[in-house]
Amino acid sequence: MLVFRGVPEQATTSTVLTIGNFDGLHRGHQALLERLTARAKVLGLPAAVLTFEPHPREFFAPEQAPARLTSLREKLSLLERSGVDHVHVCRFNAALASLSATDFIERILVGGLSVRHLIIGDDFRFGRGRSGDFAMLQSAGVANGFGVEAMDTIDWQGERVSSSAVRDALEAGGIEHAARLLGRPYCIAGRVVKGQQIGRQLGFPTANVQLKRKRLPLSGIFVVSVSGIGDKPLPGAASLGVRPTLGEGLKPVLEVHLLDFADTIYGAHVTVNFLSKLRDEAKYDSLDLLKEQIAQDVTATRTYLANRQNG
Repeated sequence: MLVFRGVPEQATTSTVLTIGNFDGLHRGHQALLERLTARAKVLGLPAAVLTFEPHPREFFAPEQAPARLTSLREKLSLLERSGVDHVHVCRFNAALASLSATDFIERILVGGLSVRHLIIGDDFRFGRGRSGDFAMLQSAGVANGFGVEAMDTIDWQGERVSSSAVRDALEAGGIEHAARLLGRPYCIAGRVVKGQQIGRQLGFPTANVQLKRKRLPLSGIFVVSVSGIGDKPLPGAASLGVRPTLGEGLKPVLEVHLLDFADTIYGAHVTVNFLSKLRDEAKYDSLDLLKEQIAQDVTATRTYLANRQNG
């Protein structure tokens, strides 16, 4: 998969294109990408995605923007696994926000990406003031020789699938519910870095996974599996949050205690898959009490994993 920063002034090849933020790459996104790649194969053209960085809501109202489900690196990895050929990461700034819908079509779709066929979500709007819509794209397609189709919202087991629904499930502790909407466990990827070694002092050494995001869509203590070390995912218990027992105002961290594992893995890039939530974070009066709770969490993790394997 080729990744481009922005859109060229003039395309060198035609594309089959979709546009969106694709945060989380849930079942709805996956269905759209399946249609995109199938259409691209029929036309013999690259399947291309135009996405934005930062998210437009982060640009217009950074304090009110929702927590991201996926970092840019995670999103690109998921797009590649979905069979996408080209991704154009377009910087969302004042210049792009002020672009009229007509200029967006002429400069980006026709000139920069030479769209042959465009597939969009049914709620897609574009251009200054969100003035562009599906009808406008259809007219532009007739005038410029490209096809346009809208993808209906996907329902899964009677529920509308959306990034907001996934966020709501994660915030409520519904890890299994989020996994059903995503079609896979929710995950966070990052590099293992050196932490404060508190877990090691308590007898439960942890891998500290670097977080590169301002806000997190979930927090608490979880049953997880970790990919990226060895041939198969390793089971573990994870803490994601601000560690209130150790102080106030601390930055969120992701710490994973891998069961029956003692190797040093600093520098490894791992993916933490969240399987179930055990409890919320809590503040304890002493490290001894925290150690007792961690032991209970590890026992609960082993029980969950055993029941899952047997069930």
